[in-house]
Amino acid sequence: MAVKPVVRSAAENDLALLPALEAAADTLLHGLDGPGSARGTLGIGELPPPATSAELAAARHVLVAGEPPVGFARIEEVDGQAHLEQLSVSPGAAGAGLGRRLVNAALAWAAEQGYRSMTLCTFSDVPFNAPFYRTCGFEAVRNPGGELGRLREHERQLGLDALGERVAMRCELRREPPASAP
Repeated sequence: MAVKPVVRSAAENDLALLPALEAAADTLLHGLDGPGSARGTLGIGELPPPATSAELAAARHVLVAGEPPVGFARIEEVDGQAHLEQLSVSPGAAGAGLGRRLVNAALAWAAEQGYRSMTLCTFSDVPFNAPFYRTCGFEAVRNPGGELGRLREHERQLGLDALGERVAMRCELRREPPASAP
């Protein structure tokens, strides 16, 4: 029985490994059908480059799975709420539930920090994107405004919408009810 990688906060020495992990994870999108795409498929060469170690170090929080990491979740803050900026899982570790464990850990971290919700932006029709996030409790945000709307506009300017339909999503975080007074 294989040992599941431990999900933990990233250490400084993990950050240098994450850009290559993100690039490897992006290869999972290569050749997938991309509705709305001019060429009909998502191509890895068309995605923005992976985050740099410096960008990851400046993130609100980064969680990793494994040592060395085989997956990570980068959390930022958008509109005063947690935002899952990136979720990457190594192709060799994909399909084993690691992405779900990272998302659940990110949601738990955000709730512990006092955030009321977590947002993200993703491809709407890629099975391990929006359909997966729906199973984690995320719902589509119609006509996002504020910083989330500006983030979606930035994605359009980067050309991501030409690769396939994109959607902003939000998950309301569960908060433990206050303990009743004796």
